[in-house]
Amino acid sequence: MKTAVVTGGGSGIGQAVARRLRADGFTVATFDLRADDTDFGYAADVTDPEQIATALASIRAKFGPVTVLVNAAGLDGFKRFANLGFEEWQRVIDINLNGVFHCVQAVLPDMVDAKWGRIVNISSSSAQSGQPFMAHYVSAKSAVNGLTKALALELGPNGITVNAVPPGFIDTPMLRNAEQLRLLGGTIQEHIQRTPVRRVGQPEDIAAACGFLISEEAGYITGQIFGVNGGRNT
Repeated sequence: MKTAVVTGGGSGIGQAVARRLRADGFTVATFDLRADDTDFGYAADVTDPEQIATALASIRAKFGPVTVLVNAAGLDGFKRFANLGFEEWQRVIDINLNGVFHCVQAVLPDMVDAKWGRIVNISSSSAQSGQPFMAHYVSAKSAVNGLTKALALELGPNGITVNAVPPGFIDTPMLRNAEQLRLLGGTIQEHIQRTPVRRVGQPEDIAAACGFLISEEAGYITGQIFGVNGGRNT
């Protein structure tokens, strides 16, 4: 049985991905800022390589090498660029981009040894379309897409695929909070009317895409930006 790590697995998309991979037969451990009450949830800040290393040491001791990684940990932000402080910029970059860097580097030796691996990075459709007042977030997620393509070319000869899933309009706690703060440019219901499939996406929609990209059937797919957005970005 293969072991997977899902970052940001305590809620939202990460939690849905963890459930899907367990249903697909993987042993799944999750990283989040707070450990959950199971034997599979680990407290780890993805911006801190020492915390990542400590969590991975425990995971490897219990479940064996990690050959699947889904980077779902993320932090959004809304601020007019002229008022955006560098500390705010850096924090969003640290979590959304540098966190991917740290986690991939930490698990990569296991995948290289196994000559098999799957990495899926959760980016954002805002990296495809842009988004006002989210320059730091859009920049970080755009860089994740670029990193995905570079790693796919570099790691493919080792039997490792690397793809990104940029979610569109997905019903998560992050989205509901943005709506409550009136930062969406309209209500969720209004956005549904602008979405070709006429519904808000669910975390399970993203989990299904991740499940496919991690499967053996997707072994010839790498370096792709696999949009799941109800037709909002084509």
